[in-house]
Amino acid sequence: MTLSEELVWRGFIQQSTFTDLKDLDKQTWTFYHGFDASADSQTIGNLAGMMLDKLFIRHGSKAILLAGGATSLIGDPGGKDKERPLQTEETIAHNVAKAEEQIKKIFVGQDFTLVNNLDWTKDMTVLQFLRDIGKNFSMTPLVQRDYIAQRIGDQGAGISFTEFSYTILQGYDYLHLFEDMGANLQLGGSDQWGNLLSGVDLIRRVHNQTVHALTMPLIINKATGKKFGKSEDGAVWLDPTKTTPTQFYQFWINADDQGVEDYLKIFTELEKETIERIMAEHNQNPQARVAQKALADAATELVHGKEEAENARMITAVLTGQTSVSEVSNEVIAIMRTELPHAQIAQGSSVIEALVSTSLAPSNSEARRLIAGNAVYINGQPSAKENFDVNDFQNGRLLLRRGKALKDTALIELS
Repeated sequence: MTLSEELVWRGFIQQSTFTDLKDLDKQTWTFYHGFDASADSQTIGNLAGMMLDKLFIRHGSKAILLAGGATSLIGDPGGKDKERPLQTEETIAHNVAKAEEQIKKIFVGQDFTLVNNLDWTKDMTVLQFLRDIGKNFSMTPLVQRDYIAQRIGDQGAGISFTEFSYTILQGYDYLHLFEDMGANLQLGGSDQWGNLLSGVDLIRRVHNQTVHALTMPLIINKATGKKFGKSEDGAVWLDPTKTTPTQFYQFWINADDQGVEDYLKIFTELEKETIERIMAEHNQNPQARVAQKALADAATELVHGKEEAENARMITAVLTGQTSVSEVSNEVIAIMRTELPHAQIAQGSSVIEALVSTSLAPSNSEARRLIAGNAVYINGQPSAKENFDVNDFQNGRLLLRRGKALKDTALIELS
């Protein structure tokens, strides 16, 4: 496929300044894509943007990946109904370092340039900003942008000049990268469309040159209608200390049937023929979750590496009862101790104490209530006993679970 064909097939097109997407195929591009550093890890929402970038790189484009050390100090008002609290310079610097670390890992083996917009804004004076940059922006289109209009309307929470200026700063990033590195295309999410246009318009005003912008849609869970990438506990992070590789793997395993084909196109680099084959097999027997397994394998390996993906696969097999906890290696058990609630107990110990010590129950009385309500499982089987016996342990190990959610599982070992 050509670049434009693959972008459409993978579902990466929302808005663009191109009158004909096929114009993308007529030249090579130097694109830039900015990543927010308001948190100390990127999420799988950011991963979708990185996959868009990787597609452009595969088709020969030059990539400039920007960690927003300056813009993250200001706060992006897009998609927010109230002002973000400002974070310290030290916090943002730490977040930028973490973002750069994750970007390097995702793009390993590929050619890209990593930049930080704090480098070209930190020494700019207020007068330079107002005269050289601000003078090129008209207030009329700015206040009409949806996210600003909502904030300053009758029911809005208001917006400070700081956040209002965010779009001007992002526009200046495009101008700087156009002048310094020849950037002629900016990529982003659909919620960034107005900010992307700020740069396009600024370059036209300053240099009378035409550059372009392209956004991808927000990924929506078709089964729930909610923004994809949010679990009931919050964001799905790329940092393994915030979302473990096993939790990351299980997120994809639990993907809904309605959206799994879309997720395969966006979050993997599998070719069209491969995805079509996977989906044909999946549709013959959806219960086997062939598509979800392929998605989980590819996405986890991309973010965490082959070894971590294999470990996550094995741990998931144990948690789902496909593999006995007695059969896995000591190395996998060591990983399970770090990823799951864990306790070492004596034979014949209390189930109630184990539930409380692993935080599966907040108190002894709640543990008893769970047992009485048939909500406690030992090695995947419901149990009403209050004390473990020797038959519960397999090679000195057992799995204790509260309810049916895999995330509420603890590893119990004989001391």
